[in-house]
Amino acid sequence: MPGLNTLLPATTELYLDLHRHPELSGAERRTAARFADRLEADGFRVLRGLGGHGVAAELANGEGPAVLLRAELDALPVAERTGAAYASTVTAAGPDGRPVPVMHACGHDAHLACAAAAARWFAARRDSWRGTLLVVGQPAEETLSGARAMLEDGLYDRITPPDVVLAQHTAAFPAGMVAHADGPVLAGSLTLELRFEGDGGHAATPHLSADPLLAAAGVVTRLPVVAAREADPAERLVVTASSLRTTDAGHTGNVIAAQAVLRVTVRAFSEAALDRAASAVERVARAEAGAAALPPRVTVTQTSRSGVTLATPDVTAAVRSAHVAAFGAARVTGWPATSATEDFPLLTGAGAHLHGRPGIRGGYWMLGTVGPAQWAAAPGTGAAEKLRALPGNHSPHYLPSVRLTLETGTTALVTAGLARLAGPAR
Repeated sequence: MPGLNTLLPATTELYLDLHRHPELSGAERRTAARFADRLEADGFRVLRGLGGHGVAAELANGEGPAVLLRAELDALPVAERTGAAYASTVTAAGPDGRPVPVMHACGHDAHLACAAAAARWFAARRDSWRGTLLVVGQPAEETLSGARAMLEDGLYDRITPPDVVLAQHTAAFPAGMVAHADGPVLAGSLTLELRFEGDGGHAATPHLSADPLLAAAGVVTRLPVVAAREADPAERLVVTASSLRTTDAGHTGNVIAAQAVLRVTVRAFSEAALDRAASAVERVARAEAGAAALPPRVTVTQTSRSGVTLATPDVTAAVRSAHVAAFGAARVTGWPATSATEDFPLLTGAGAHLHGRPGIRGGYWMLGTVGPAQWAAAPGTGAAEKLRALPGNHSPHYLPSVRLTLETGTTALVTAGLARLAGPAR
């Protein structure tokens, strides 16, 4: 794509800076400012502070469709172990106020850098397209709350509503490649908080008090049964206990905690399957608590939910064709639906419909990040073995190949955007 190579130095500088200075969900002040400043300097009308630290930018360029490029701002509470010269050493206050390490372990820094580079390309070459280009930096994707917060803050009332929303996500397969799914790309998910409450007591006399921790631990051991026995074997369902903690003096060895909080995540590829699994988890929790001689009280709260990431078929076909033209067929591959999740679906389809914007379609693809040296060093004799061994998203060792990831990701966004925008005026 003409002109893209000249963008690489500035794109790399932005990526390295974002990687060194990650910020947790809801605290992306610096990241949002860097992204917004860059878009503003390129001539976009920029809105800041949407749904938290969200950024939305708009560039009108004549009559034509409105196409939105979306990237995410936030990082994860992970201690980086990549050994890179630009590795994060940042810590931030966690939910309990204690410092936690922070790392861009999911590739959002690459998403932002590619989106900023693509925006600069479109701004400098307005004779190549017609329509309206929109660019969004979304906060709090990792907590599945940012897209909803931006919509509730009037995102689609404060910018031109898009006809199509486009996004990509990094993954641990060879850099220089992109992957498209013919059906679902990512699973839908929900997170449940199960709170068990009793009166506490002395560890020497457990028969005299309810034991919230014991009931919660019992639920943890029962959760595999939900996926194994309450779903059709052909239906992919993942039910995971992600954390268990006491909220009072239960850390002391001679005290039975008065409260225990269990977080459970559910992943599935239909809304019905998510609902059934949520009901099963709650039933198991209440039954486990009720089996005790002194049952603890149980409260179940759904703290987040996101739909299945399913790109619109005609958008996928057009973007895939554009990618084949740009990269060659050998660098464009298929993608099997995975049980990872995100809140992109809220910006399209039913999610957008709930906020008065029906008919918004979506395109979503995966972006390879594994450079040749990392691929060669991965154990295994075949591709399948190497893919299983490579550190993936959310790993403290996850580290995209900078040049290949940024070059490919920028080209993928530009060519996808051109495939959905109108051509130059005649």
